[in-house]
Amino acid sequence: MNASEPNGLAVAGLNKRFGDLVALRDVSFAVAAGEIFGFVGSNGAGKSTTMRIILGVLAADSGRVSFGGRDVDADVRRRIGYMPEERGLYPKMKVGEQLIYLARLHGLSSADAAERTAYWTERLGIDSRIGDNVSDLSLGNQQRVQLAAALVFDPDVLVLDEPFSGLDPVAVDVMSDVLTEKAQQGVPVIFSSHQLDLVQRLCDTVGIIAKGEMRALGSVDELRRSGGVHLEVEAPAAASGWADGLPGVTRTEYGTTTILSVDDGYDDQQILQAALATGPVHRFATTTPELTELFREVVTAS
Repeated sequence: MNASEPNGLAVAGLNKRFGDLVALRDVSFAVAAGEIFGFVGSNGAGKSTTMRIILGVLAADSGRVSFGGRDVDADVRRRIGYMPEERGLYPKMKVGEQLIYLARLHGLSSADAAERTAYWTERLGIDSRIGDNVSDLSLGNQQRVQLAAALVFDPDVLVLDEPFSGLDPVAVDVMSDVLTEKAQQGVPVIFSSHQLDLVQRLCDTVGIIAKGEMRALGSVDELRRSGGVHLEVEAPAAASGWADGLPGVTRTEYGTTTILSVDDGYDDQQILQAALATGPVHRFATTTPELTELFREVVTAS
């Protein structure tokens, strides 16, 4: 399924300037129904600006945001569950009252709003704090309330800015399960995160943005394969530099395990023989780069 079909979100050619600063330059991507899209980049790269344009908080200088082929207007935005990076809650309002209030703003009846509030506070492990003011909660529990606010009205799209920030490992697992579940229900999910291990594990597609431009876009597997093939060689007796100059080896990182970046014409047997010449080889395996490595390369190159 592509994002031009029903319930897909498409961002096409977004441009945005703040004075002389080019915040976004021709940013485009699509998120199909049931797909989780990881939006990653360094601080100030343009992630939050893009999300705010999707929500209508900011206006793009040019470009289009559409959902199911329809321009995202006020009616469509009411069906988007948004979780900002900064806390967007009323600190002196009780958790339950606040979630019911927000659900009512999105058109739910009082009874349905109360039912959905009860469901999501229990699901996210904050039902015991439903009568507390938000300001009395830990940062992690405030983050859970923030997610509940994005989910309480059963949105058609989820846009989450750094949803895993400040969460303990148990809460990260709960958050991950919820995002996966919503995607399985056909909801397009976009989230930004600096925790690239989570992005790699959860996302179907990933976009890497740097200095306002989309520098890499594709499935996790596609992006990892684009980083080439690595050979991991654990040869404890080998001196640094043992693989320098071997045919097909384009880059070498020496440490406890030697990491060799190799091109398509590499000869694994020649490399193995060179490693064995130094002494015992305990590990010799091909791998594809982790998303963290690709991110580092993309950002450095930019």
